[in-house]
Amino acid sequence: MNQDILVQHTVNFVKETLLNAEGGHDWFHIERVFNTTKLISEHEKVDVLVVQLAALLHDIADPKFHNGDETVGPKMARDFLISQKVNNPIIDHVVSIIRNMSFKNSLDTNSQIFSSKELQVVQDADRLDAMGAIGIARAFNYGGFKNRPLYDPNIPPNLHMTKEEYKNSQAPTINHFYEKLLLLNEKMNTETGKKMAQERHQFMLDYLKQFYKEWEGE
Repeated sequence: MNQDILVQHTVNFVKETLLNAEGGHDWFHIERVFNTTKLISEHEKVDVLVVQLAALLHDIADPKFHNGDETVGPKMARDFLISQKVNNPIIDHVVSIIRNMSFKNSLDTNSQIFSSKELQVVQDADRLDAMGAIGIARAFNYGGFKNRPLYDPNIPPNLHMTKEEYKNSQAPTINHFYEKLLLLNEKMNTETGKKMAQERHQFMLDYLKQFYKEWEGE
């Protein structure tokens, strides 16, 4: 199958599957990650088809919305790519990226490490969408979706969470900045990703400074 046609079929599949998804993990999140992936790929030597497919399918079934089951997304991605008659090595690579790119997996010291330049590119694109103005909007959108408080000064951030603690956290949204969002700047893989992350990281710091001023009634 022509690669452009395959990518378009994948876009259609993802749009349909995520039609009623939560606002921070919907088609528009996928589209932003896809576009950022293409931008970063211009500066990296990667298999363009692999990174585009992985970007499109990386959140096809986010475990947060499937009772924490981390096998649903990789299986859906694999089944779809098989239906499109994609070559097995490409399928295996895309599925490996989906299984390993999540931030929470970096908290699991017992996890088997998989890495590739393609994973690094898609991971950077996904992490960038969790930073800056969009990242802040997504964090509060999900917090509202889960009916979590904005902030509680009596609940400090947990800076040494295990993967299971992270998955089961019910902490206020502001804590998420310290438990994930502000850590991403140091976890970027590519030079392009690192450069893009700097401005978004600073924006989040500025936002928090203003948030605390307003919290105190200033």
